[in-house]
This record gives sequence, C-alpha cells and structure tokens, in this order.
Amino acid sequence: MSQLVKPELLSADAIAGALASSYWRVSVVDEIDSTQNYLRTSNPKSGDLITAEYQSAGRGRLDRKFDAEKSSALLFSFYFEPQNEVKHLGFLTLLVGASVTATINEITNTNFFKCKWPNDVLFNQEKVAGLLAEKTSTGVIVGVGINVSTTKAALPVAHATSIFLATDLQLDRNELLAKILNNLEQDLLDWQSGKDLTAKYRALSATIGSQVRVELPG
Repeated sequence: MSQLVKPELLSADAIAGALASSYWRVSVVDEIDSTQNYLRTSNPKSGDLITAEYQSAGRGRLDRKFDAEKSSALLFSFYFEPQNEVKHLGFLTLLVGASVTATINEITNTNFFKCKWPNDVLFNQEKVAGLLAEKTSTGVIVGVGINVSTTKAALPVAHATSIFLATDLQLDRNELLAKILNNLEQDLLDWQSGKDLTAKYRALSATIGSQVRVELPG
C-alpha cells in the first residue's frame, strides 16, 4: 500500500477545462451544509452542478447522515430537467449509478466496481459511493458522494471503503468529476432520446442474481 499524499483541491477551472461541452455549469465551494440543500433553494437551471470540499450536513437515502473528511471525497449535486414521463423517472438513480460506476472502472482500469440497487456503488460488497435523487416541482436534484482518498481510520462505517483503499490509486478529483460528467452527459442524452440503458445497468449490477433482504421503512 502506497502512502497517501495530500489530495489536490477542487478547481472549477480545471473541471470546466476537461468537459466535452457546455452541458454542465460547475461551481466549487470550500464548505457547505449540503450541496442538495443549496440546489433546492437556489432556483437552479438544468445542468447546474455544485461540488464541495466538505459538507457539514450531508445526507443520504432515508435521511441517513453522510460523513467524509474534508477533501477526501467527491461530493456533488446537480439539477436536471428530464423530458421523460414521470413513470420513468425511477430509472434516473440507476442511470447515474451505472454511469458513475462505469467511469470509476474506466479511470482505475478495473471492472471490480459494481452497482447495488438502488443507489450504492460497491467494491467487494463494501460501499464506495452513494446517490440520492429528489424530485422537485420542475426537475430532479441528484446528489453523489464518492469516497476517493478516504483512509480506513476515517471511514464512517465498517462496510465502507474508498477508491484509494480498493485500488491503491490516488485519483485527481477534478479529473474524476470531469470524466463522470462527460460520460453522464452522453447517458442522459441517450435516455432522453428513448434509448434503453437497462443492459448497461444489468452488466454492472451486484444485486441481480443475488439473494436479497428488503427492509421497509418502519
């Protein structure tokens, strides 16, 4: 295991310079309560994205707390106005999860990262990333949290890991986010045009073919 060096800081210029088009408008902040909260209250336009070095009140699915040491994770939320019928919006979380997972596999040159239904990214059954989608009156806010350089001592739960712990690679978060957004842009455009992306999700699924236990709220 190599020694972890101090992670690079997020840079809006570096991210924007690596994007394939003007589809996304990226803002970077040092600290925020929650990137989800910011977009929920800021009257965003489709394609607006905010990423932060640290979130003081990050939340996951079912309002679970999402903790990450400053600059160790990639934390971002984006606003999107899908033209798809409401009945199809449930696939959006799967689409984003598959796109993020495929990008992590691409940038690490592996095929070990998988999707756990409905909203996690796993490495050997340990959680690397989580997603959250919230419907608004006009669109959807999607939040993503990825443990990038998180050390074992800093992991919030025992069944979590990070890209660094899983692969011994120290990724540049600016490069990682730009690659995610370039791939996600194409996936969203394909989905909007009616293309069936379920095969992509199925190929990355760690859930299909496994025995599962479903716990309902309450």
